[in-house]
Amino acid sequence: MNHNQFIKKNGFTLIEVMVGIAILGGLLVTLIYTLNYHLGLTERQFAITNITSLAREKIVEMEKTPQEGAGKFPEPYEAFSYETKVKDSNISGMQEITVIVGDGKDSIMLTELMRKITR
Repeated sequence: MNHNQFIKKNGFTLIEVMVGIAILGGLLVTLIYTLNYHLGLTERQFAITNITSLAREKIVEMEKTPQEGAGKFPEPYEAFSYETKVKDSNISGMQEITVIVGDGKDSIMLTELMRKITR
């Protein structure tokens, strides 16, 4: 009998450990990338929801007193700005009101027809 036959091998070789670490590293990079991607989508959707809500509020104000202007919203929405426009419509006796709300990255434009207010 050969003496080498009785030597018992315990543990992992260096190459096995390195392959395991490489696989784990690849999985972690994929997980972090996916998490960042989805957090970015969530943040954008949150901003678009706020922009839409603010634009709807502003168009309701415009229905009461249509006037052109621009500005920023009060706290906690100071990151959002708006622009309002009023113009005569092609339809007799009607005017078109437009509200554009944005945050620098995304914006929404709402347009509505309403009867001309005569004073």
